[in-house]
Amino acid sequence: MTAPKLHSVAPEKKSRVLIVDDNPTNVELLFAHLKPHGYTLDKAFDGEAALKRIEENPPDLILLDLMMPKLSGYEVCQQVKSDPKTQFIPVIVITALKELHDKIKAIEMGADDFLMKPFNKVELITRVKSLLKLKELYDDVDRSETIIFTLAEMLEAKDVYTRGHSERVAKYSVLLARHIGLDEQDQEWIRRGALLHDVGKIGVRESILNKPEKLSQEELAHIRSHPARGCEICRTLNSLSPVLPIIRHHHERVDGLGYPDGIGDKEITIGPRIVSIADAYDAMTSNRPYRKGIPPADALKIFQKEKANGQWDPELVGQFIELIKSETGI
Repeated sequence: MTAPKLHSVAPEKKSRVLIVDDNPTNVELLFAHLKPHGYTLDKAFDGEAALKRIEENPPDLILLDLMMPKLSGYEVCQQVKSDPKTQFIPVIVITALKELHDKIKAIEMGADDFLMKPFNKVELITRVKSLLKLKELYDDVDRSETIIFTLAEMLEAKDVYTRGHSERVAKYSVLLARHIGLDEQDQEWIRRGALLHDVGKIGVRESILNKPEKLSQEELAHIRSHPARGCEICRTLNSLSPVLPIIRHHHERVDGLGYPDGIGDKEITIGPRIVSIADAYDAMTSNRPYRKGIPPADALKIFQKEKANGQWDPELVGQFIELIKSETGI
């Protein structure tokens, strides 16, 4: 008996390569070299057309000439690499320019590799394969991150009381981070950490999350495990390592009486300090199973009263009060 034919679990994805050159002969030559390797090939003959193709159907790799009409290859490369949606698309510059300063300029614009005209076919294929493999790894990381963020969203969607909580915490956290002068990259890490700060509640029983009565000591310990659980869920992705302190430490206190690690003032970094304040503010002003939310003005009074009591960073609390007053007109 012949063994049944085995099929791949998922169909193989064809990598899409965009060739950008104002010389049709060069484009056809690259098509001829790449077509036998099973890539989906696309072309553009100037910089503007290239950006339109990239927006409509982002490729997995771009082969880019530098000297082109309308927009140069330098400008195309800069726009691709400065856009978060396309910054990980590898760009191989193929050029006849031999001056060192031309190469340096392309590197500054974000080019990943170079080939000099006339190029060697074997070298072209080797570099294309290598960078497509790197793009595949980036895509795998991106998919894994997306799954974790989706899990966090699904967790909140199940509960009318917490729906939108993490998005609001992220909004307040970014506002405070911007207010105190943190740069855009730090703001982005804080935003992502805030969106994931409660992801560990996936491992907490729903009966406890939605319980309207006071929690028992055992139930309280169970729910207080969520920062450590969330940290473990996200630890598998190196790309999320900058947000792990936010996830693990957003319930720590500057007086050392928080959880799960009981760390104090100097050990709590700026991310969890910010998110803990935003988290507390949204918790106070939102309805929960065990109580109604309070008005923002009353929440700010609580912050003012507790400012020196050791739960939150007093300086950040002062900045947050100032920020919310200016945002709400209280």
